[in-house]
Amino acid sequence: MQSLLEVILPVFLLIGAGYAAVWRGLFSQSGVDGLMVFTQNFAIPCLLFRAIWTLDLGTSFHPALLTSYYTGSLVGFSLGLLVARYAFARDWEDAVAVGFCCLFANSLLLGLPITERAYGTDALEPNYAIIAIHSPICYGIGITAMEIARARGTGARALPGKVLRAVFSNALVIGIALGAAFNLLSLGLPGPVEDALDMLIRTALPAALFGLGGVLYRYRPDGDFRIIFFVCAVTLLLHPAIAWSLGTVFGLSIGELRSATVTAAMAPGVNAYVFANMYGRARRVAASSVLLATALSVVTVWGWLSILP
Repeated sequence: MQSLLEVILPVFLLIGAGYAAVWRGLFSQSGVDGLMVFTQNFAIPCLLFRAIWTLDLGTSFHPALLTSYYTGSLVGFSLGLLVARYAFARDWEDAVAVGFCCLFANSLLLGLPITERAYGTDALEPNYAIIAIHSPICYGIGITAMEIARARGTGARALPGKVLRAVFSNALVIGIALGAAFNLLSLGLPGPVEDALDMLIRTALPAALFGLGGVLYRYRPDGDFRIIFFVCAVTLLLHPAIAWSLGTVFGLSIGELRSATVTAAMAPGVNAYVFANMYGRARRVAASSVLLATALSVVTVWGWLSILP
């Protein structure tokens, strides 16, 4: 109970405040859109830039850590794709969108603050290693699969270009890439610029969590509950179970095991809906899965925290 009150509840209270503010008309939908543009395109890319810039790349990118987390991601995507196609009789494009919901965990807006509150700021280094390749891998898989599904055997000569343009026009990926460049080249910033950067970074997660509440109000559940609960089960139970099991087998350090499992236990991120909306496929399933899984994760994350060392 203490972990629920001290770690999880404050994060979800901030999300709930954003939800309630929009619900009661105290904060407009246009305000939510503006806040999310600020956080997703500026504040969070700066946070990732700073984190990757100061990360010890040689020790942080532990293959066993990344394998433990991303094996669960790939299993979730494959299972979501196949179950949506063959058990729920969705067409291939819808099935890819459902698979993407099972692939893209909310590693940033939920994974970072919950890990930080549970284990402290110093515990975040493995989280940043996972996040550094999260968007490139997930968008690369999702866009490639969707474009193949859409090609219908007509040829996919333009596929590599489409994937690369979509991935490397993402602000989060740009922030990560710049951070890696500064790290590898041992570059620095003038003191006042670094101080301004730190001021911006401090606004990133609180503002993003408040904005996430407003976004979730917009996408309330509406039908398709069987497939939505399936997505919730894959993301909240199967993915962290795989990460925890493989992390234990590989002998991850306690910090790495915590980060891999907690990050894997997060609900689908809003990017799951962004992806579905980009292609106009399974939008209701994606939006409702994000909302319902986020609500259910209050309980499931508590469970995972209780079994972690």
